[in-house]
Amino acid sequence: MIIDNFKDLRSQLSTANSFGNSIGFVPTMGALHSGHASLIIKSKETCDLTVCSIFVNPLQFNNREDYIHYPATVEKDIPLLEELGCDILFLPSEEEVYPDEASKNKHYELGYLENILEGKFRPGHFQGVCLVVERLLAIVKPDLLFLGQKDFQQCLVIEKLIQLMDADIKVVKCPTLREDSGLAKSSRNLRLTESELKTAAELYKALNFISKNSKDQSFIHLQKETTDHLESLGFKIEYIALANANTLELEDNFKPDTKQVILIAAYLNGIRLIDNLIIN
Repeated sequence: MIIDNFKDLRSQLSTANSFGNSIGFVPTMGALHSGHASLIIKSKETCDLTVCSIFVNPLQFNNREDYIHYPATVEKDIPLLEELGCDILFLPSEEEVYPDEASKNKHYELGYLENILEGKFRPGHFQGVCLVVERLLAIVKPDLLFLGQKDFQQCLVIEKLIQLMDADIKVVKCPTLREDSGLAKSSRNLRLTESELKTAAELYKALNFISKNSKDQSFIHLQKETTDHLESLGFKIEYIALANANTLELEDNFKPDTKQVILIAAYLNGIRLIDNLIIN
């Protein structure tokens, strides 16, 4: 079932709620791939009803060119969702999500999460994410929200948003799906040439290189070595960082007894790619 407005969506979901059906929700910006499919499958396995949304949110793009060139493949996405057994596809217009200027101006107190890593290099990005996600969650009212681990920081931001909303919604973080080369599945991969796809796989190799050598070398040394290597391949590095995996507080040293995450963001010929790897 395809629904394009909040009124009809809420009506449909209210009926499901009245029968006590649990609702799983997978918000996306389309250009669906097997990573998205894994979230739908997980929701289908866990919940009575699965809702997927497709909305390319203009307010989370701080780079206008990135927004303009973001892949739009709805005609391919719909058959995939049907094949996966998704119950409802919510396909709203921008006017439906943001009916007036006031709906674009709310501010969220996200703390340090807003000013580090993705927040630092994409100012305003997480405010835009929160605007659309809060709007969607308030209507769908899911029991479980399924997110991909590739967007690690975004997962923590959305957990913070749910806390601010005082909503009874559990976030289920699902593992990053990868190509055979190790490259994280991403809608932006559609913009890469065959040659660029091979080069892009070096990001995951770099993460594993840092992890493999974490017992013998300092993070600062490995960070520099990895940066130099990737830049020699044509990457423009934004950050290679080490953080506490639970809080995303940045750390300078490996801590064998603490769950940590290595995160990376880089441009390859103008296309921005991110990835991460949990260690310990």
